[in-house]
Amino acid sequence: MSEFQKLSPDQLAEKRTQLQARYAEFQSRKLALDMTRGKPAAAQLDLAAGLLDLPGAGDYKDDAGTDCRNYGGLEGLPAVRALFAEFLEVPAEQVIIGGNASLTMMHDTVLRALTHGVPVAESRVGEPWSRQNGGKIRFLCPSPGYDRHFSICEHQGIEMIPVGIDEAGPDMDRVEELVAQDETIKGIWCVPKYSNPTGVTYSDAVVDRLAKMKTAAADFRIFWDNAYAVHHLGDTPDRLKNIYTACESAGNADRVLIFGSTSKITLAGSGLAVFGASPANIADAKKHLAMQTIGPDKINQLRHLRFLKDMAGVAEHMRKHAAIIKPKFDAVLKILDQELGGAGIATWTRPNGGYFISLDTPPGCAAEVVKMAADAGVKLTGAGATFPYRKDPNDSNIRIAPTLPPPADIATASEVVAVCVQLSALQKLLP
Repeated sequence: MSEFQKLSPDQLAEKRTQLQARYAEFQSRKLALDMTRGKPAAAQLDLAAGLLDLPGAGDYKDDAGTDCRNYGGLEGLPAVRALFAEFLEVPAEQVIIGGNASLTMMHDTVLRALTHGVPVAESRVGEPWSRQNGGKIRFLCPSPGYDRHFSICEHQGIEMIPVGIDEAGPDMDRVEELVAQDETIKGIWCVPKYSNPTGVTYSDAVVDRLAKMKTAAADFRIFWDNAYAVHHLGDTPDRLKNIYTACESAGNADRVLIFGSTSKITLAGSGLAVFGASPANIADAKKHLAMQTIGPDKINQLRHLRFLKDMAGVAEHMRKHAAIIKPKFDAVLKILDQELGGAGIATWTRPNGGYFISLDTPPGCAAEVVKMAADAGVKLTGAGATFPYRKDPNDSNIRIAPTLPPPADIATASEVVAVCVQLSALQKLLP
């Protein structure tokens, strides 16, 4: 039995009065705190200030002698592809370096599949998704998940099917059941390491099952958005099994499409996006890219290479990020423990990396908590945002993004949220 459930009606009423007084005091402060999105803080962006001086006057050629000021190099500079091949854990020749946003690459990959199809057996390109099954296309969406993945589907008219996610990853019994019987299911969205928003890292068993599972659609794709691959908060990072080698070993090398970026490594608006996949998928992507561009921004690629140098340089740079943001995560968790620990009215994650803490309120309370917090000057991601069509069936999940606010504001914002959770829960318990 929870602490709240042990209280008598009079005790609950007294507690509500105390909480209402605290809430009114927060309102009187005229707070303006923002924890809506997982943006890097200014101090994190400052870590990459050296990029602004790179590559420098006269430094416009890579080690192979390529003039990075000119056209060409559709797939990216060889040395940059080699660096991010380690990042994605695929061979360098199976990497394409994109612009500043992996979201762009994911969107375009979905759109190309809709209009032109994807490689299937023997590297043959299948029918466009939009011409199959009367144009009915469905994606599996582990939920709570990343809202921008869901927005791509909604924008393109792709039906979304939510599936549960736990400490090991997606509910694979449900995933396997669905993909085996329904050829309209063409894809699944995955944030496999330090998932948005739960912080979960997929287990080896989940990776293997995704790689091996039988799918009714021969052109089924796993959209593997490894956005937080190197975003550890501590010295004992989670380990994620290599999805590409798992798919290759299972005879399904074409199944997985791997994405990442430096958006939360260097400069969020001026980073590099990266894409890795099978030779057939890479060849297909390059064919389409040749219609979009004569060449990418190789100067930006060169300056990232000069700045990061290698994966050891990436790891050292990310340790500096962790030193900035881990205290913010610790501050949120400390307040949640103090305010809600033992009350039995909420649960929350303790991520080992990534950018979010996932908070679950009592059913039917999330939207009210978000509104109350906003009225007290603390902006949160909208309730339901972590589910397809912004519809949380339990109205319970709230995504907390601790990275952007200054450290001094984190505790205050977390305290406001905790007070709102308690008040909303009391509303359910009292007449």
